[in-house]
Amino acid sequence: MPYLLLALAIASEVCATSLLKLTEGFSRLWPSLAVAVGYVLSFFLLGRALKHIPVSVAYAVWSGAGTAAVAAIGTTFFGESLGRLQWCGIALVIAGVVLLNLRSSH
Repeated sequence: MPYLLLALAIASEVCATSLLKLTEGFSRLWPSLAVAVGYVLSFFLLGRALKHIPVSVAYAVWSGAGTAAVAAIGTTFFGESLGRLQWCGIALVIAGVVLLNLRSSH
């Protein structure tokens, strides 16, 4: 159950971050409200997951997965381009999250 909460927290954060561009500097009401709700929900779910998952692991997974997912969404839906170095950086973030999970003792 804690990892389901963490996955939902990641999904909520990714949705909120992806919608940031649509707020046009928070000048559009509905996308701005969706961003605010998404971040509040994400932190709530992350906080609940932290009752059972060490903060170092949970935050690394939350931020790393979010970073990778938002980068993929940016390239897929917003036409942003990433070079080889950026993709290598994302791979390093993912590798770091994996290494933290291998070392953690729940």
